Amino acid sequence: MTAPTAEHHAAAPADGPHSPAATGRPAAGPIEIHCPAAGWLPVCGPEALLPGRGVAALLPDGTQAALFLDRGGRIHAIGNRDPFTGAQVLSRGLTGSADGRPFVASPLLKQRFDLLTGDCLDDPSASVPVYRVRVRGGASAG
Repeated sequence: MTAPTAEHHAAAPADGPHSPAATGRPAAGPIEIHCPAAGWLPVCGPEALLPGRGVAALLPDGTQAALFLDRGGRIHAIGNRDPFTGAQVLSRGLTGSADGRPFVASPLLKQRFDLLTGDCLDDPSASVPVYRVRVRGGASAG
């Protein structure tokens, strides 16, 4: 498993008076994802993210990202394509944690993907892309 670095870390805290700790929801600004070819792009409002449920976003290059809000209030973004089936389904997966690390399990074959690194916890030969995210007006990861 790859150790997270500032560039690989996908989570952005939703801090401040609108944080999940204060209201149960992420901050009020739009959630943005960093695409290497296009820079920061708004993908959804904070009301679209619920703990334990994913949201899919179509990126300008035609790929998809899956965004998650974990129970600690951090937002994560990984590729939505399951590398084992090729289906764009990771946003529909079940979230959890293993050894304190958040993951999503594919709804098809149940492989688990670390939301911080994109590494498959069940098969080290597979991984998904990780995207930096931020809440406009809030902190970014990396």
